[in-house]
Amino acid sequence: MKVDVIIPTYKPDKTFCLLLQKLREQTFVVHRVIVMNTEESLWYEAAEKYPVMEMLDRLPCPYSLCHIRKDTFDHAGTRMQGAMESQADIILFMTMDAVPADRYMSEHLVRALEAGDGPVPAVAYARQLPKRDCSVVERYTRRFNYPKTGRKKTKADRETLGIKTFFCSDVCAAYRRDLFLELGGFVAPAIFNEDMLFAAKAIEAGYAVVYAARAQVIHSHNYTIRQQFHRNFDLAVSQADHPEVFSGVRSESEGIKLVTATARHLCRIHRPWLIFGLVGQCAGKYAGYFLGKRYRKLSKKMILKLTSNPDYWHRLWSEADGK
Repeated sequence: MKVDVIIPTYKPDKTFCLLLQKLREQTFVVHRVIVMNTEESLWYEAAEKYPVMEMLDRLPCPYSLCHIRKDTFDHAGTRMQGAMESQADIILFMTMDAVPADRYMSEHLVRALEAGDGPVPAVAYARQLPKRDCSVVERYTRRFNYPKTGRKKTKADRETLGIKTFFCSDVCAAYRRDLFLELGGFVAPAIFNEDMLFAAKAIEAGYAVVYAARAQVIHSHNYTIRQQFHRNFDLAVSQADHPEVFSGVRSESEGIKLVTATARHLCRIHRPWLIFGLVGQCAGKYAGYFLGKRYRKLSKKMILKLTSNPDYWHRLWSEADGK
């Protein structure tokens, strides 16, 4: 089995260098690393500060470096472009800030894609562990969304898991390339959730999605309320654009579970004052989500203020005007 790793980058830094170092140490040696970099000039600016080229050259496998313009980047389209460069059996998508936690990450993901009993897995995604500087609330969120126990998810789980059935993360996710192509890959363009949209498509087609908890990467963010607002606006836009996936399941119920569980956790660890910050974060998330669900009622000017990805909208509107 050959595995190609596809990594979109933008202003690569020391974390990306660490990621490349950890890829060198994997017990399952990858076949090729494909870097989809946004803005060539920013790559070489970063290369003056960090040893990105040196780390690529030290990989035990070939690599390719493809530069694209910022205004053409798309979460789905850019990853699809990278996938088309691959001839491997498995394509492993990672983000440039997801660092393998040990030497066995790629090996566990490959094993998770083995057929076994029941529906054939189309995709397997890794567990995300918090960074050392991760906030208390975000640390618990990681534990909530990425528990210690793995799971194979199929059509039969929709009644009990709801939207979690389709949960998947391209922060670190491996896809069987034959099934990826058979199902048409990612739906493009996509402002967000290209991974969940594919997972939903795979499950509807009778395949499985595997949460491979033994495959671990270190990845977390301490987002501000403003950043949470923008991200949830884009997340809700992706849900509004794909009612065939999300109309039958309520995302809000899963969010409420997370909030109540986090509040209880803060009380258990004797830090109830952090609940005030949690409430602020929740307000920001819900406001962004509420407006994103109703983005068609908003003006273009307002949408550009609310999104975290204005280039997506400029490209979308430009293509619509050209038709």
